[in-house]
Amino acid sequence: MKNLKHLLLLTTLLFFQVSLAQYQNKPWSFSSSTNIVNLVGDNVEEGINFGGPAFGLSRYLANGFSIGSQISIGNVTNFDESYDYSSVDGFLKLNLVQGNVIPYLIGGYGFSLFSDGVKRKGFFPSSETSRTIFGGIGLGFYLSESVSINLQSTYRTMNENDGFDHFQNFVGIAYGFGSGDTDKDGVPDKKDQCPDIPGLKQFNGCPDTDGDGITDKEDKCPDLPGTEELNGCLDTDGDGIADPDDSCPEEAGTVEMNGCPDSDADGISDAEDECKDMAGPLENDGCPWPDADADGVPDKDDLCKDEAGTGANNGCPELPSEIVATLNKFGSRIYFPANSFQIMGGKTKEVLEHIKKILTENLEGVLIIEGYASSDGDAKYNNDLSIKRAEFYVKYSSIIWCHGRQKGPNNGRCK
Repeated sequence: MKNLKHLLLLTTLLFFQVSLAQYQNKPWSFSSSTNIVNLVGDNVEEGINFGGPAFGLSRYLANGFSIGSQISIGNVTNFDESYDYSSVDGFLKLNLVQGNVIPYLIGGYGFSLFSDGVKRKGFFPSSETSRTIFGGIGLGFYLSESVSINLQSTYRTMNENDGFDHFQNFVGIAYGFGSGDTDKDGVPDKKDQCPDIPGLKQFNGCPDTDGDGITDKEDKCPDLPGTEELNGCLDTDGDGIADPDDSCPEEAGTVEMNGCPDSDADGISDAEDECKDMAGPLENDGCPWPDADADGVPDKDDLCKDEAGTGANNGCPELPSEIVATLNKFGSRIYFPANSFQIMGGKTKEVLEHIKKILTENLEGVLIIEGYASSDGDAKYNNDLSIKRAEFYVKYSSIIWCHGRQKGPNNGRCK
């Protein structure tokens, strides 16, 4: 029954606890409370003893921990015997949560005295004082940033002299004072945007290591002074690209080249361009392809490297269109017997002579000679036959060079 009453009392105390501030904003706290004592154990009278005042002083440390001391006095009655009660303690307190309502644990070590006043000498006579270990719980509700109502209950055990194990309960008010400054930079934590790092007042407690007017938390380059436009970084070469993002921080370049120059504007940075003053393709390491006849067709694609020509004619000169038309007309009149690469008939020879005469008069041109064969029969045989027919005319016309190649399954080509 006695323990049940105490549980009801403790529940009531915890129910009325209120807290509206966080201790680190006001690290020092002075409390004044009513001291309520309940005796426990054998040969004690049930009941609640409302005693005198209790006073405490504590200092918030960090991570929810506070350290402090408290003193209390009062009067306790047990079976018509009256005792003067007093205690002095040191304690360690731990806040369990952060927020507006803060439950906490408390424990400590101190001295307790139950005195009948007959033999008492001094406030804490050594002959009657018992060393005491205690622990308990509490709640705090802050009415403002500085003022709170605190409720607390602890169990105290005494192993020396005459005394009683007992519950000690406090109902009171506490006043927080001082200013929390975790990083010791002169900016209170409640106003400090960087409470764990020493900073400057003009930056609300945040540091500016490089002194460029940009706080470290917003500075992409906190150790080197820079500009606000580049998020606190330098632009050594003045190309508008911050040095950390610039692949060539000491040479002005373009965004497309990641800050590197491209002198010949061929899309290849100078650092990777073998010919940085002449535009060229990437596959040739930024150098232009050789063009011996300067006709705009690279030698690698030019079938007439030493004669200027056109791209449409693979770098070779083109015959006048009327001559081409005449050659095509004569070419359609060249006939070969079946399965032969020898010309057939006198008229065919006359046609060949006309073509030869035209070519002799137009040596600057390049003629493509194609031979054809029937699609009947073996494809390889027909292809070889078509090439032989083209080569025959090359020899017949006294053309010095010829290159026969397969154009399709049934025709050959000679240049």
